[in-house]
Amino acid sequence: MLYTSLIYRSTSTPVFATHKGKATLLSNSEFSEESSSSEEDSSEECQSNSGEEENSQTSGSESHKSSSHESPRSLKRAVSLSSMTSESDYAIPPDAYSTDTECSEPENKLPKTCSSSTDNGKTESMEKSGYLLKMVKTWKKTWKRHWFVLKDGELLYYKSPSDVIRKPQGQIELNACSTIARGDGKQMLQVVTGKSVCNLKADSPNLLEEWLRVLQSVLRIKAASPLFTHPDTRPIMKGHLTKVYFILHRTSVCLHALMLYFLTQFPLGQIKLWEARVEEVHKSCDVAEVSAQYTLSIQSVNQDPVYLLIDSPYEKTSWLYHLSVAAGSAVEQVGTEFEQLLGKLLRIEGDPGSQLWRHPTLCFTNEGLSSPLTTLPSQALQTEAIKLFKTCQLFINVAIDTPAIDYHVTLAQCALQVCLTHPELQNEIYCQLIKQTQKTPPYGPPGTLQGWQFLALCVGLFLPTPPILWYLQVHLKRHGDSRTEEGKYAIYCQRSLERTQQKGDRQARSSRTEILSILLRNPYHHSLPFSVPVHFLNNTYQVVSFDASTTVEEFQSRLNQDTGMRKTAQSGFSLYSDDPTGKDLEHCLQGNLKICDIISKWEQASKEQHTGKSENARTVKLTYKNRVYFSQQMRGETERERLLLAYQTNLEITAGHFPVNKELALEMAALLAQVEFGDFERPFSPGPSGAAQTKSNQTLKQVLERFYPKHYRHSCTEEQMRQLLQRLSARWASLRGRSSSECIRIYLTVARKWSFFGAKLFEAEVSKNVRVWLAVHEDGVSMLEFNSVKVLASYPYKSIVTFGACGQDFMLSSGTNTSKDKSTEKHLFAMAPSKVGLFVFVVVEMPNVGTVVIFTFKKRRMWELKLQSFLLVCAGPSSSSSSSSVCLQSVARQSLGYQTSV
Repeated sequence: MLYTSLIYRSTSTPVFATHKGKATLLSNSEFSEESSSSEEDSSEECQSNSGEEENSQTSGSESHKSSSHESPRSLKRAVSLSSMTSESDYAIPPDAYSTDTECSEPENKLPKTCSSSTDNGKTESMEKSGYLLKMVKTWKKTWKRHWFVLKDGELLYYKSPSDVIRKPQGQIELNACSTIARGDGKQMLQVVTGKSVCNLKADSPNLLEEWLRVLQSVLRIKAASPLFTHPDTRPIMKGHLTKVYFILHRTSVCLHALMLYFLTQFPLGQIKLWEARVEEVHKSCDVAEVSAQYTLSIQSVNQDPVYLLIDSPYEKTSWLYHLSVAAGSAVEQVGTEFEQLLGKLLRIEGDPGSQLWRHPTLCFTNEGLSSPLTTLPSQALQTEAIKLFKTCQLFINVAIDTPAIDYHVTLAQCALQVCLTHPELQNEIYCQLIKQTQKTPPYGPPGTLQGWQFLALCVGLFLPTPPILWYLQVHLKRHGDSRTEEGKYAIYCQRSLERTQQKGDRQARSSRTEILSILLRNPYHHSLPFSVPVHFLNNTYQVVSFDASTTVEEFQSRLNQDTGMRKTAQSGFSLYSDDPTGKDLEHCLQGNLKICDIISKWEQASKEQHTGKSENARTVKLTYKNRVYFSQQMRGETERERLLLAYQTNLEITAGHFPVNKELALEMAALLAQVEFGDFERPFSPGPSGAAQTKSNQTLKQVLERFYPKHYRHSCTEEQMRQLLQRLSARWASLRGRSSSECIRIYLTVARKWSFFGAKLFEAEVSKNVRVWLAVHEDGVSMLEFNSVKVLASYPYKSIVTFGACGQDFMLSSGTNTSKDKSTEKHLFAMAPSKVGLFVFVVVEMPNVGTVVIFTFKKRRMWELKLQSFLLVCAGPSSSSSSSSVCLQSVARQSLGYQTSV
């Protein structure tokens, strides 16, 4: 689970529905026996014809009726804000109102408050739902009625109010760049986002005004909030606080010069911090009735003071420091001594001639720390920070001994894991390492090189927040020098810091492989300091280099460039990893994952499964092979792609996944023998044995073992095997002079004549002891007879309604979308539990990826999948004498110049 939790977001098998040949998520859980029929009905509703219109009324009685079908949480949203009256002395500002459905505080536990008004006398709600007409552009412009829901800054639409618990039919994007305007017609409004324009129509002018007002309110907040204008903004400090005159618990996030507060993921409001005065309030009559131990006040120009109530002294100190830094006031008087010195350096812009750089608090020390260098929000974190410094001292002061290098590997991994588990300590470890690598001329501390190595590991994983980030950058710039080993590590850290800023933080600690690369050789000499072999199915490999932030997508791009292959979206090839448990499984790696994270998670999972020092040498095995095959992409194939595709087809033939008879199998084995070994030196002939004869026999046996179907080979007697070797040598010898590319072309020409070339086969049972093959290919799903591989039934993707796990089986519902009754057929297939989920996601990937590849390689759409598919080669037909084999053999003989008579 440790490794698969990184590769896949969830290991459950969801249920999907298809619409216009594309799979969309219907449910995160499998079908139950009782609910499978109802789920089919719901999926049919999702596929309703866009030309159909429902006769709906918008009367108050119907609205009340529709609301009764909603969940109790939706009833909370329907509570009128004007009904919130009480005898409290506190007024509720507009952003205090929340219609969130996931609030941790029940409504009956919230303090009673009196109603209030904003500057314009009205309360701005951020949520709304109701019917709107949406313009649909087909061969003509038509209006289609949907139930729209605006919540948490997202505008979703459904078929009806009762469908809000299901997947929405669509979403209209609202961002900081969107605009809301009135349409040309009456009761119309336009949502303009980039190049797309969405036209909506309300049932009455009053409803139009309500929608315009609430949508414009949402856009104003998004335009003013850095969370939407700058989505990569990283919070400096976050936690739960109480904002006085609200008396509501909120989650607050402190960004640079702004403080945002939330009850949900959508911000309720913000406080401008720049040039504000932040101070601790010891006694205040305004908050005397509030039972909180500590209070902070924020006083800004032209704004009423805001009081934050905090229970913990450590949280109070931490909030006071970070708010003061964000406000730019009194930075030199708050925080720890280290942070105060850092504030003074920041004020003088890091003047290199300043004596502050020589202050003992900022420089190397052999003594332990009595208190953390940074402000931390709890006693437990402060204790952990002291332990962290001891770990850093051990790593730096104990000389690295190559035979016992795992000691330093363990120290580094433990410290980095603590920082990943507790992000509050990330600033702390940077301050500690900067302190321990700070030069103090004329005498320099011994062993600082190992401190720089530790710092190089940290920079590749995560970065500190300002102003520690500024301090780190100045520190690296001051010590960067290509003439010294320490200076080279500083230069490497600068490069790695820029990459981490571009690609974001990592998810896993550094692997043993990564740490050894940093410790045993200076990464300054290599722009990509790490490397790993990538294996191909023809028993070759390519060593590919990468850095600490390289993603799978970048890794594959570099691999394609080195091997002369097309882009992944065009070739259909993907990167796979083996399973750390040792099982015969392969995992397809998503493009946004980082290679270092994959290696690290793989090592951790492997250690959990296998104990012992010998297991330290085990590392992940990466394989590059074809994931999906589309005939439309055959024209642009490169030589390397055809070669690898032929070897992948050979694996299916030898495993019995391909309908070939013995003669055709022998001819195709001879073709690959010519590719692998070149011309056959001399044909096999009986006679006295010699060295050349023995070598020839060994080569022929190796060819049979690698390129001839196992079920044919295992059934041969000794005499039959001798005859088989003779026939193979003759076929091989007849190919003398043919180039590898010509043999590969012939091989694939023969293989592609089978209509299910490139399909993925899964063994299943339709009834007791009746086995079939389910073939997933680019056109749909087909059921094949187990022995003859004849087509029994086919289900094109457009006819598939729903599919997914149903108990221990795989269920597929098919029907015709053109008929008015929309009757569906349910098919159950018994499969191995481990294959059910695999089969579901292969079916999902085929139509979705195919749509992208066929239509000029548009950017791949991110479907709402909770699990990324991974492909395996299943058991195939044990024997075949079907007419397809005869046809393929005929094509092969024609390609090789033989007569076509069979």
